[in-house]
Amino acid sequence: MSKLSVVIITFNEERNIGRCLASVQQLADEIVVVDSGSEDQTEAICRQYGARFILHPFEGHIEQKNFALDQALYDNVLALDADEEVSPGLHASILHCVHEGLPNTAYRFNRLSNYCGSWIRHGSWYPDIKLRLFCKSKARWGGVNPHDKVELLHGGTAKWIKGDLFHYSYLSVNEHIKKLDYFSDIAAGAYLKEGKRAGMFKILFRPCFAFIRDYILRRGFLDGFAGYQIARLTAWYTFMKYIKLRQLTRQTPTSNKP
Repeated sequence: MSKLSVVIITFNEERNIGRCLASVQQLADEIVVVDSGSEDQTEAICRQYGARFILHPFEGHIEQKNFALDQALYDNVLALDADEEVSPGLHASILHCVHEGLPNTAYRFNRLSNYCGSWIRHGSWYPDIKLRLFCKSKARWGGVNPHDKVELLHGGTAKWIKGDLFHYSYLSVNEHIKKLDYFSDIAAGAYLKEGKRAGMFKILFRPCFAFIRDYILRRGFLDGFAGYQIARLTAWYTFMKYIKLRQLTRQTPTSNKP
């Protein structure tokens, strides 16, 4: 049987972290929590569950998660967010893989999100396949902040396994709006560093496409009013990140030409 490290990053997660930790206690040979300065009861709750609690300044989602990976004692890692919970079905699948010695480089599974009390089973939110169980020497966090993802190195393979990873996203629409406003700042800054630009086509048409894709093409309408709210706010987020990128581009001085 292989040893398994569970790694989580936190910041003021007293609302969620206990549920997350309870769901992995029977899976983990160690639990590593990397915290960026919580001012609530996050640390106390983590220590109640026997987690190794490490303070580290937040430098970005990707950077923080890679730092957390480096703190794990074991090569096989299950990486979670504090607002996630391993369902009983996924727990059984992961335990089976551990008993087999985790022969694959990585494992993918579906994530099922709860939005304002409703489980979302359509649109862009489901199945929302995540790669979170992997050999850390063969994978790193990558992507573009704040949309991080695990990327396999050297052409490793990933196997899909049964069971949902439960995700408790937002308790209210206002909470959702505040988080998307925050994420749009990060996304615009990341795009600027990559040299991307936001023309009028992106600003006007990308939000419309995002709504049509999630609400109609991916059948978000089947999730009722919650599905409409998610599609509407996804379109708003898309608009905000591009309009903020346009503003940043105009504020950034260009190099002097000879």
